[in-house]
Amino acid sequence: MERAKIVVATPMPAAVLDRLRQHAEVTDVSALPRVEWDAALADAVGVLVSSTFPIDAEFLAAAPALRIVATWSVGYDNVDLAALAARGIVLTNTSGSLTETVADLTYALVIFAVRNLAVGLSWVRSGRWLQGNMPYGHDLAGATLGIVGFGTIGLAVAKRAQVSGMRVIYSNRNPRSDDATTGASYRSFDALLAEADCVVLLVPLTDETRGMFGDAQFARMKPTATLVNVARGAVVDTDALVRALEQKKIAGAGLDVTDPEPLPPDHPLAALDNVVIVPHVGSATYETRARMAMLAAENLVAYIEGKEPPTRVAL
Repeated sequence: MERAKIVVATPMPAAVLDRLRQHAEVTDVSALPRVEWDAALADAVGVLVSSTFPIDAEFLAAAPALRIVATWSVGYDNVDLAALAARGIVLTNTSGSLTETVADLTYALVIFAVRNLAVGLSWVRSGRWLQGNMPYGHDLAGATLGIVGFGTIGLAVAKRAQVSGMRVIYSNRNPRSDDATTGASYRSFDALLAEADCVVLLVPLTDETRGMFGDAQFARMKPTATLVNVARGAVVDTDALVRALEQKKIAGAGLDVTDPEPLPPDHPLAALDNVVIVPHVGSATYETRARMAMLAAENLVAYIEGKEPPTRVAL
């Protein structure tokens, strides 16, 4: 029987490639330019990609035999979902493999933003520390953390915040049924913005959430409040964020994601000392990235064996 053909389009650890090769014929095109992929894609049943590469009409046209796309990420806003559904192509992600790691990074940004530590870093590097004390930040204990998008990562962030003595409120499409257990309280989106001392964004990027944070939303926040975005950069209107920070409509921000991304070094956001920006590293640990990669491979293996992939995305 002819073995299924898998194309790996993003660099993977050797252990992942070995796992795939036990069950399929694997072609690794990750080191090749995109124009040289089509020969491999022509008869590929599955493909392993990262979230930075678009799975669009052009890509799908080059892969007529494709039956499964395994993305090495939780987010999949790079994928044309309608096109996949129309062809009956399965989509999988790496949901559940990075929860604690992303929660760690998220709460680190909360601490940086609330305590005004981005300003502290810039004072040391610019020599302003020699001129006196930097502006103060705010206490975590007793402050209110507002989480927009209260899923598994949100729950993990809430636990960290509660240990610090923060109150946690959240906004979802609908209230959860386990508030008594989580210790968090539901608020409407607008009510959360008005009440929270720090707003954390954990929503996926969709047509509904794209640009959901703009001038109007910043105007509803407290001038002492901070914004932390670990979702996707395009959830926030970048120009509106720059205005809010420059005009002190909010106190500061912590960003793991930006729009555009990567952020050019001469971008206005990079010049502000009340914002800390890290380069989309929420899941960037050796252990987590290896776990994500192997889960992507296991999704492909399960499909090849006629089983349900562990983290299939509903289309």
